[in-house]
Amino acid sequence: MAQDATAADLPALPRLGGRRSSFRERVADALRAALVAGELRPGEVYSAPSLAARFGVSATPVREAMLDLAKEGLVDTVPNKGFRVTAVSDRQLDEYTHIRALIEIPTVVELARTADRVSLEALRPAAREIVTAAVAGDLIAYVEADTRFHLGLLALAGNAHLVEVVADLRKRSRLYGLTALVEAGRLLASAEEHLELLDALLERDAQAVREIMTRHLGHVRGLWASAD
Repeated sequence: MAQDATAADLPALPRLGGRRSSFRERVADALRAALVAGELRPGEVYSAPSLAARFGVSATPVREAMLDLAKEGLVDTVPNKGFRVTAVSDRQLDEYTHIRALIEIPTVVELARTADRVSLEALRPAAREIVTAAVAGDLIAYVEADTRFHLGLLALAGNAHLVEVVADLRKRSRLYGLTALVEAGRLLASAEEHLELLDALLERDAQAVREIMTRHLGHVRGLWASAD
């Protein structure tokens, strides 16, 4: 039977400040990133107070954020205990990645022709944040910046529904291999692919964009996937 994870067992999460309404949104985003990075593990039960201790906030916004994640199917509520992280099978992950490849690769390749330089350059700070997070070994910051970069890039195609679909698939993915890559000092190479992709888009090199996107998405079920 899964045990409640205590504060000492949990990954270091960012301490948050600001208004209570922003707590809920920021906590939910950080929790999603922790789920994707595998820092909150399937089957484990996490109480709102133990998570709140890591955020440096009260349990209420954390509980509210977890209820949002429960509605998305990312966690299940456990009465009088907290929330259990739902498991995702290898088959599900393969299916999510296949759908993402069908959507993202041709969409981003087309942006090499249609996206304006100002909009592309506006994504460079997020790409640099990914590199900074990789160097620091901050997986939650890495996943959050990676999400902003890729969804921001897809948004340039002008199809809001497409962005919503990919955002949902990303939330359901699991990248259990990120921790091992950080420990081996290999995450930086993956992080720098975002800058490489951005430069190829600015050079209008559609073939290079296709090759980088194919390689990059391949990491989801390759370099970033191992649960060991």
